[in-house]
Amino acid sequence: MQLVIVESPAKAKTIEKYLGKDYKVLASYGHVRDLPPKDGSVRPDEGFAMDWEVYADKRNRDQVKAIADAAKKSDRLILATDPDREGEAISWHVLELLKKRKALPKDVERVTFNAITKQAVTDAMAHPRGLDDDLIHAYLARRALDYLFGFTLSPVLWRKLPGAKSAGRVQSVALRLIVDREREIEAFVAQEYWSVVARMEQDGTGFEARLVKFDGEKLDKLSLGDKGMAEKAKAAVEAGRFTVEDVETKPLKRNPAPPFTTSTLQQEAARKLGFSASHTMRCAQSLYEAGAITYMRTDGVQMDGSAISAARKAIADRYDGHYLPEKPRIYQTKAKNAQEAHEAIRPTDFTKDRAASGDEAKLYDLIFKRAMASQMAAASLERTTVTMRDPTGRHELRATGQVVKFPGFLAVYEEGRDQKDDDEESGLLPLIRKGDAPAKKGVDATQHFTQPPPRFSEASLVKRLEELGIGRPSTYASTIQTLRDRDYVRMEKNRFFAEDSGRLLTAFLERFFPTYVAYDFTAGMEDELDEVSGGRAEWKALLEAFWRDFKPKSDEVMEHKPSEVTEVLDEFLSDYLFPPNADGSNPRQCPKCLAEGREGGRLALRGGRYGAFIACDNYPECNFRRKFGQPGEEDGSDDAVMGKDPETGLDVERKTGRFGPYVQVGEGKDAKRASIPKDLPDFDLDWALKLLSLPRIVGEHPETGKVIEASIGRYGPYLRHDGKYAKLSSTQDVFETGMNAAVSLLAEAANRKGGGGRTKAEPIKTLGEHPTSGGEMKVMPGRYGPYVTDGTTNATIPKDVKPEDVTVEQAVELINARAAKGTTKKKATRKKAPAKKAPAKKATAKKKAPAKKKADSES
Repeated sequence: MQLVIVESPAKAKTIEKYLGKDYKVLASYGHVRDLPPKDGSVRPDEGFAMDWEVYADKRNRDQVKAIADAAKKSDRLILATDPDREGEAISWHVLELLKKRKALPKDVERVTFNAITKQAVTDAMAHPRGLDDDLIHAYLARRALDYLFGFTLSPVLWRKLPGAKSAGRVQSVALRLIVDREREIEAFVAQEYWSVVARMEQDGTGFEARLVKFDGEKLDKLSLGDKGMAEKAKAAVEAGRFTVEDVETKPLKRNPAPPFTTSTLQQEAARKLGFSASHTMRCAQSLYEAGAITYMRTDGVQMDGSAISAARKAIADRYDGHYLPEKPRIYQTKAKNAQEAHEAIRPTDFTKDRAASGDEAKLYDLIFKRAMASQMAAASLERTTVTMRDPTGRHELRATGQVVKFPGFLAVYEEGRDQKDDDEESGLLPLIRKGDAPAKKGVDATQHFTQPPPRFSEASLVKRLEELGIGRPSTYASTIQTLRDRDYVRMEKNRFFAEDSGRLLTAFLERFFPTYVAYDFTAGMEDELDEVSGGRAEWKALLEAFWRDFKPKSDEVMEHKPSEVTEVLDEFLSDYLFPPNADGSNPRQCPKCLAEGREGGRLALRGGRYGAFIACDNYPECNFRRKFGQPGEEDGSDDAVMGKDPETGLDVERKTGRFGPYVQVGEGKDAKRASIPKDLPDFDLDWALKLLSLPRIVGEHPETGKVIEASIGRYGPYLRHDGKYAKLSSTQDVFETGMNAAVSLLAEAANRKGGGGRTKAEPIKTLGEHPTSGGEMKVMPGRYGPYVTDGTTNATIPKDVKPEDVTVEQAVELINARAAKGTTKKKATRKKAPAKKAPAKKATAKKKAPAKKKADSES
């Protein structure tokens, strides 16, 4: 028997079908082992020795045993994992494990294929090779580097920067990009400018012409800087009679973009389909394992010769000869550090323009069209520029238009763009000749303001990371997801916003570890890692050079007192935390001390148990505090009385606790409290009283006569009726939803759950794939409390951890630990010999408690 090892069950099933009965194909379920997440797993003092351990979850252990058992019975072991560095590493790990278990067959070979098709697999089996030591060394270097960076720097953060969770080598630089863009936007000063546009008509067709020359001076974007100048220019255009002085027509050609790489696929899927990078890669993985597309982690833009021929045949079958260029198009990779010797991402069969379903089908359609278009003829366009002048020659209008003469590849696909030029004009102009005098129908003077650089979208962030040479395209999805999971950034309207915690972390790293968040350093490190993968550098020498500088720097920062770190950051972030006041007053003056006539009262950055904040140095006489990064807004972290409760006469206090701000009326056991929702921008006493009055009775249900309540729970606003629930979209709805709307929402909720039973719980948070099981990790609400699951194993979330705060690392650790315990079963009790029968007693049958499910049912 010949044993073949691949990563996933789907891939194993497909390949086993191609190879036949002499082969047994098993999946490793991704990596079979990793560095234990604890100190000492990489030991620099021992030549960067590494400890590896098999993943603790039961499925992984069972699978490793199954692979070892099958290997003992096999004559040949074929390692057929993915054709990149991670795939090579998985094969190496499997080989090392089998060596330790003395289960290694005599013949061990490595095969790779770029597509899971019968032809590709059988060709690969006919051309085996050995393991690539250079790729394995590059993996070891990268894994050790990331481990040393994270496990050395994270403890520094925990001790010196309250509220910081962790930092990563690539993730910290990606975060800096987002924070730097935020700074650019904040520093941006908008400039006013005006445009003057004439609405013209020629032979019944309207078009627009922009004023480009006024009073003998050429106009640039900002020349008309105020309304007065714009009105003068408008009057001049209205008074003038403009004649066509020149008509210039230029032919243009546009060539198609190359087929997708990992990076460009993520960018285009974000632009056109709205997919996150991680979702794009999940869909692409499924398409690859189903044999629909080639390998999806690649820097290459070239296609195999046979694929080019297939694409050209598909073009010839669908379109006439003009759409097929005489020669095939050959593309070259431009990325300076491209390391993957794979093809571009393309369909495995160009006769199939559809595959899969749902989001996978949408992604396949994008991949198919891009690959097909890459081999099509260029598009022919014609750009016309019309110049018109008044009799004095001192005022000039210009109209531009663009028309597609032959669509070429545009008939199939056009690459998306993150931004369009404001001045871009692609409309069609009427037939105009020199000497014509088009009719003027009106003139508009329009005010504009220059715009700051846009915040990054996933597409533009991935593009910028690739341009800078930071990280690898195959890791961008997990890097971006980590930033979101740790609440360093948030997404609004598909754009990244830096959270206060992200800004503070970036400031700390820039001030104390400037080298390691420098763009050129991180890109240079990628180049060095690529040198290792190419066999041109020694991996331990790379680690030694890094550790020689990084460890002493970390030790130095660890020696600082937290208060010293805070003082440095206070100065470093001064412009952000204390921007100049419009009236010229001191931005660090405590407003509470000023109002109450106290001397001094200087505001400064402070560190607390739950993160950084701004406080007055007159504490405890003055308890003024405000949140980090929100000038002028009082935090209310200390007790602050908002007013009186009109019913009880007690103080209504706003406070901040471990889980955020809340309001309270009364003291001790009798106190009533309510969390302050985030969707209330203007929170005042009225809102506090409303929240404290919940639940609100909407009324009696017209069918059941039972009460409908509206309130706010752990997972947001809701309606409740007769033990059934319906979600509300906002806090406002809790107080405004009427009877008709409430009945309708409850009915819709009942229909969604299929006419009975419990509604399927919605995840509190989605964390991405589990690194070993491949299942999607989610934080779920459960009957016995929140839990995290990968679809196979459920693990309880500790009571001192908010479910919304669970990170990917915590989720993996909880799931692995729970899986390691296995399913709890009661030990069978030994049967005793029957004793003498006692006189029967009539006893009330004790109701048997329901047995707890795995990990407390849903945990």
